[in-house]
This record gives sequence, structure tokens and C-alpha cells, in this order.
Amino acid sequence: MKLILLGAPGAGKGTQAEILSEKLNIPTISTGNILRAAVKNGTPTGLKAKAFMDAGQLVPDDVIIGIINERLAEPDCANGYILDGVPRTVAQAEAMEKADIIFDAVVSIEISDDEIINRMSGRRVCESCGASYHVIAAPPKQDGVCDNCKGKLIRRKDDAPETVKARLEVYHKETEPLKDFYAKRGILKSVENRSIAETTESILRVLGK
Repeated sequence: MKLILLGAPGAGKGTQAEILSEKLNIPTISTGNILRAAVKNGTPTGLKAKAFMDAGQLVPDDVIIGIINERLAEPDCANGYILDGVPRTVAQAEAMEKADIIFDAVVSIEISDDEIINRMSGRRVCESCGASYHVIAAPPKQDGVCDNCKGKLIRRKDDAPETVKARLEVYHKETEPLKDFYAKRGILKSVENRSIAETTESILRVLGK
């Protein structure tokens, strides 16, 4: 099962990717993580990416796709994978097709902008260990204090309402057109975002699992 999860920032893609990875026994491939790993390990494509990053430039699509291809060739991807973080644009999706990176299904997690703004403004992260909380959905035992390490909980700049609105604008303009792109290929499945467990159940249902 080769999967992509689509959805606006804060739609719960990361959480669902982790759960599905366990249930379907396939790895989640996060572009950010493999990019960092390729740079650290000094792979040929990683060195190319590092040159752009060192110059403060965005890593071009062909380099990103080269790094994804390197990772997908590893044995743990033989039975499939969940790709997280790409494609972000139709141009990237086309480039991936040219590189023979093909998917069985693309799952779009649907949620309103208002819901995302409410949800993300309630997110809190531990300054010390990075554990995630939500003031309503998953509050810590003690207000403002991490359950795990007693570190201080903060709101990331990324989760401030004005930042979230700006990220949503980018998503609607650049990433949302991918829904049409994959619908035309007959592999788009849409699910409504509900509770974590209900969303997982909906995803497994549309995948026929």
C-alpha cells in the first residue's frame, strides 16, 4: 500500500500517519526527516541538498525527489509506505510521476479553516522534550507543565492564529489543487476529520482495510 495523506496544516496528517504505519505495517517517510538524514549521511543527493541549504535557498524539487527515491529503495519500503510532506505542489506531483513514484491511494483529510485555527491555537509543546498537548483535546495533568519531564509548555510561533491563517492561504493556493490532480487519476479518497479514532476508522474503510 503506497499512500499519501493530504490535508491542511493541523488536519492531523502526522498523527494519522503514525497510527496507519503501525496498523498497515509500512513505514512513514517524512520528507523533512529523510532530507536531514541524507545531509547527515553525506549521500550524493544529500550533499547536493546541503549546498542549497547552506546558501539559504530552498532545496529544488528534483533533489528532493532524488532523496525520496533513495529512501524508497530501502528494504523496509518493499511492501509500501506513507509519504508525508510531499508532494506539496502539482509540479512536484508531476515530477514524481516522471520518476516512477506511483501511489495506490491519496487520502485527503477534510476539515474547515475555522476548526484548524481553533485547534492549532490550543496546541502546546514541551520546551524540553517536545511532547505535544492540546488545552482542550489532550490537556496535561497540570496546566502548563509537561506530564513526562515537568518541562514548560509553550505555544509555537507556527501555531499562533495569524501564522496559521498565512499557512492555510499557502495550502489552498499551492497544495489543495493536488486533490483535482489525483481525482483525475482515480486514486483520491476523502474523509472527514473527526476524533483521532474515528478518522483512522474512516481512512481504513476507504482503503478497504
